[in-house]
Parts: sequence; C-alpha cells; structure tokens
Amino acid sequence: MSVMPLPRHVVTEAVTRAIAEDQGGRGDITSLACIPAKVEAKFYFKAREAGVICGLQPALEAIWQCDPEALISPQVSDGERVEPGDVLISVTGQARGLLSAERIALNFMGRMSGVASFTRTYVDAVAGTGVRIAHTRKTTPGFRAFELQAVQAGGGALHRFGLDDAILIKDNHVAVCGGVAEAVQAARQSAGHMTRIAVEVDRLDQLGAAIEAGAESVLLDNFSLDDLRAAVDQAKDKVILEASGGVNLDTVRGIAETGVDVISVGALTHSAPNFDIGLDER
Repeated sequence: MSVMPLPRHVVTEAVTRAIAEDQGGRGDITSLACIPAKVEAKFYFKAREAGVICGLQPALEAIWQCDPEALISPQVSDGERVEPGDVLISVTGQARGLLSAERIALNFMGRMSGVASFTRTYVDAVAGTGVRIAHTRKTTPGFRAFELQAVQAGGGALHRFGLDDAILIKDNHVAVCGGVAEAVQAARQSAGHMTRIAVEVDRLDQLGAAIEAGAESVLLDNFSLDDLRAAVDQAKDKVILEASGGVNLDTVRGIAETGVDVISVGALTHSAPNFDIGLDER
C-alpha cells in the first residue's frame, strides 16, 4: 500500500505542539531526576495486536525533536499489515530523550494505526464489489491530515479534505436555496469549470433534478437498499453515486452490492479504536 507522505511542516508543527503540551515549562522532570544525561538506551516500538500501521512520520519526528542524534531504524512502512510482537521501529539514543518522546510517538501511531486498521476492516468487507470506502469530515479538530493519511493507509479513498476542495450541497443548503435544482444551478453559475459539484439528496424523487441541473456526484443520504438499487438503475454512469448514513460493518456489504460507486463512512475517523503499540527494551 503506497501512502502519500504528509508535508514536513505539518508534521513538525503538530509534533512540536504535542511535545510542548506534554512537557510544559519544565520538561520531563521524571527522566531528568532519574537518568544521568549521558546514559544511552536501545528501545523497540512493537505491535501488540494485528492490524495496519500508520503514523511513522510523526513518531520519528517526535524522537528526533527529543534527541536529534538518535539512530532510528524503521522496520515497517505506513500501510503495512503487522502481527503482535512485530518490531515497528528500533531506536538507539539518549535515554532521557527517548523516554520523553515515547508517549508522543505512541499517541500518534496508536491513533493513526487504529484508523488505518478500522478502515481496512471496511475495505475488506466490500472486497470484490468495486466500491470505494471513503472518509468524511467527522475528524478530530486539528488532526484531520493525520487521520486522513491513516484512512489512505488502510485502503480507503480520499473524499474532500475541507470546505474548499469541492462543492458539496447538503440538505441545509438545499433548504435555504429552495430546492435541489435551484442549489445546483446557483453553484454551477458561481463555480469555475474545474470545480466539481456534488449534492446530497434524501429522497429518490430528488435524484432526477440533481442530474438535470448538472451535478457530477450525488450523495444518497440514508437511502434504503431498495431505493439505492433504484437510484443505481436510474443514474448509473450518469453521475457518481455515493451512499452515506447508516453505514456500519453489518450493513456495508449490502450497501455495496446495490451498485453504488462510493460509500462514505464517518466511523472511520470518529469511532476507530486505538491500536495497541508498546515501547520495550528488548
């Protein structure tokens, strides 16, 4: 699985904030009190469960910020499946610095690997259908870039990153504009030719108006399976059809088998469990 690296400044700034939050004004007073300055140590970051790894970038950045001379050897890549006991990173350096970096590195990797692993369960659940599993904007404030990288590491598809990526007309936009067609037409008149327009509909009878008005993607919100199949019959190959709402691991396969193109799942980021990783001496 090839995972697009995050811009360096995004990683550096996030890790710097995390370390400042953790160390406060006086630093790691436990390590300063217990460990002489020149003592070196070797540690191993190890997976304690099976899943998909993500978060190497911020983990390595945390180590380097706490010990710029640390010798770090990653043993896996983002997007790689691991088993319990697998070594993810080995690192040698000043014991004080490595222990100060431990929790920051584990927090990033645990959260991101949890999202990646959870995403993979959804991707595996729809295998063979041709459906793409995509994220939503239901992300942790300030952490979106990391969570969406993790979705990609788990095999998920990228949706819009933010409000400036694409026009997505939701139900409240439709209500204010007076209807699906009116909202799409207004967006089409305002948007440049490079900007895609998607619209959310919550009834089957809105689909035709969305297509006729020029939408390129239609989000089918909380449709029943029968209505999803009817929407596919009506609009397949005319627009991209995205199903959303009521999606979980019990329902996602049935939704995929209706023939929609994309299934967006908020749970990928708002409900992913943390992935268990530990730091050990051997």
